[in-house]
Order: sequence, then structure tokens, then C-alpha cells
Amino acid sequence: MHSVNQLLPLLLAVFTASYSSNAHEDTPLFKGPYLGQPSPGLMPKAFAPGVIATEEHLESEVLFLPNMTELSFTRSGGKYGQSTLLAMQYANDSWYWKTIPAGEASTYQSRYSPPVSELREIAPLKDIPIIGYTRSAADTIYFYVLDFDDGSGHLSYSRRVDGKYETPIKMSKAINKGKYIAHPFVAPDESYLMWDAEQDGEDTPDIYISFRQPDGSWGEAIDMGNKINTPLYEQRPKVTPDGRYLFFWRGDVKTREDGSRYVVGSPYWVDAQIIEQLRPKL
Repeated sequence: MHSVNQLLPLLLAVFTASYSSNAHEDTPLFKGPYLGQPSPGLMPKAFAPGVIATEEHLESEVLFLPNMTELSFTRSGGKYGQSTLLAMQYANDSWYWKTIPAGEASTYQSRYSPPVSELREIAPLKDIPIIGYTRSAADTIYFYVLDFDDGSGHLSYSRRVDGKYETPIKMSKAINKGKYIAHPFVAPDESYLMWDAEQDGEDTPDIYISFRQPDGSWGEAIDMGNKINTPLYEQRPKVTPDGRYLFFWRGDVKTREDGSRYVVGSPYWVDAQIIEQLRPKL
């Protein structure tokens, strides 16, 4: 097992609190939503090649603020010796690089991805070694725990009822199958849940989806297909706040001549209609 999860903590829940100091907030770079990029349609493509997705660096997933006026990602490699948080702002139909003040990267990142530490204040969750989570519009928390030594792990959820969170419930084997089960994303209305995992006979993670059934249960995990899942690593699925696109991370682990390993990869995007194509017809 040589999961990217073990080699690159930034792709899980931790990143180095560095920042971009050479951004120019007053220089417009692109016009139009999504950096003016043409829609990828139903075939995933690297997002904003040469600007966000590059060949010479390692980029993480792209995260948007709920109102879609800012995006962020991290980059390492080349002149970025460590994982560095970068952000762009959308105003007057144009995108600008945004400067993140020194020492404020961790605080700034929490605007896009609230830290797991927030869950420690919730009584039913405080003693659970949660690594990452996602929330629905009803404030149900779907989270995962993971043992990096043997790859075991699972997804659970906790509903908020009458202002209090219930005791977490471990999700069924329809979802909790395979190893390195991680990075859930739940639809705001909880009609579907996506995550990544390694299944038997595989040594790289793929992205799966489950749809809520009429009786309230979750359907069997569905492989999202060879347009998304390849022999490479596919992880961290997220639908944009406006519901239009599915973003995810795709990459690989390379080996140098001296035997050391390193990670390459970038964010990809695809029309969110690819989800509807997988939804079972009732």
C-alpha cells in the first residue's frame, strides 16, 4: 500500500501555514466565472491549466467560498518549497490574486474549510479521532476516522435534532467497504454522498457515490466510472456551492532514482450532471 494519504498530509487535513506574498490584488487576470474557463462538459479536465493546474508544481483541491467570490488551493514544489496557500478573488467579473498576510494562512484557510478542531466542542464527537468531515444544509455532520497503519476506517454521521447533535451512527457496509475510506462530501439536501476509498485488489483510491433511497437508507456504493476513476489517484470530490461542477483531485506517486517518492497532481473539474447520470431511476 502506498497511499498518497501517507505521503502527502496536505491532501488529507493538514497543510503548512505558508502564504503567497507576491500576489497583486489590483491586476485582473481573467474575466467571467470560473476564471473564464470553458466548461469541461462530461469529460473531466484539469482546472485552469498553467494557472492553477500546472505540470511543474503539486496543487491541492480547489475550494470556493459559499458565495463563489473567492477560491483557494495550495501549491508546493519549485519555488514553493513547502505547501503554500494561494487565493483568488472574483469582483467586477474579473479574477485577481489575493494577498494573504503573513501568519494568517491557517485562519484564512478556515474560511474555506473549517478545521476538525471545531468538532471537539460537540459533546458526542469530542473523543472521536475525526480526520475530516462535511455538513449538510440541515447541519448533519458526516465524518471519517482512519488508521493509516492498516488502512481501516469508516464513515459515520451525527444529526442535529432540537439543537443538539445525536450520538454518531456508523454508516452501513453499503458505504463502508474497502480501505482508506475518506473525504466525504454530502449534497446540501443529503440526496447523495460521495467519498474516496480503495477497494479489494486496488492500490489507489477512486471516487464513489451513494444515493439516498426512498426509505431513507443509503444505496450501494457506485463507482463513478472511468471518466473520473483511472489507474491514478482520485480523491476529495466536492460540488461547487452553485451546484454546477464537481471538482476533485487527480494525481500519482512517482519514485526517484534514489528510491524516494514524491507526489504529482492537480485539481480537475467536470459538469455536475455526471452525478445525475449515475442516479438510479426509480
